[in-house]
Amino acid sequence: MANPKILIADDEARLRKLVRDYLVRENYDIIEAEDGEEALNLFYQDPKIDLIILDVMMPKHNGYEVCKEIRQTSKVPILMLTAKGEEADILQGFDIGADEYITKPFSPRILVARVAALLRRTTDTDAESSRIEVAGICIDKNAHVVTIDGKEIALSVKEFELLSYFVQNQGIALSRETILNNVWNYDYFGDARTIDTHVKKLRSKMGEKGDMIKTVWGMGYKFEVPHE
Repeated sequence: MANPKILIADDEARLRKLVRDYLVRENYDIIEAEDGEEALNLFYQDPKIDLIILDVMMPKHNGYEVCKEIRQTSKVPILMLTAKGEEADILQGFDIGADEYITKPFSPRILVARVAALLRRTTDTDAESSRIEVAGICIDKNAHVVTIDGKEIALSVKEFELLSYFVQNQGIALSRETILNNVWNYDYFGDARTIDTHVKKLRSKMGEKGDMIKTVWGMGYKFEVPHE
């Protein structure tokens, strides 16, 4: 089986080397881009890229622009690196389809752990069932596709995993910490309000079905199917 291929896009050569060295030790194949334009060119040239690490501040298209363009045609996992730690910047990344966000400076080991978690979620097909259907919502884990009343909706990797987790635990009140530990698949070093942002976007994309994700005030969320 081929090693996962990762595209690193950052205009700092020293940082690219640091990230590359740590990922190569874990048997990942690495390709590099020093600006947004090169990142897009490499992405379009190689359909077998398994994950993309994007720096936000890059010449010739910043990370947000690159992420937004890639999301028009691909669900490949995207992890964004940035020196910006403001909530608005982080939310902007999630809003355009980023799956993960790490602010500089960061621990290379944490980065490797998050890369592994992202890849594990996108390749794991050994679930209890590869297909889940409830109340007009159909989740196909193998194809990584969600349809609502027969119409496909576009979800990011994190949104897909979040919906799957809600549906598999319907009727159960889930705390934000529980959701983070299970959907993110590691101890998340960040604000639990990240959950609220993803739930808001997920509800919006689900239309009327989004009302099935109920807020449990002071705790978290619960997925409930209305009784007919």
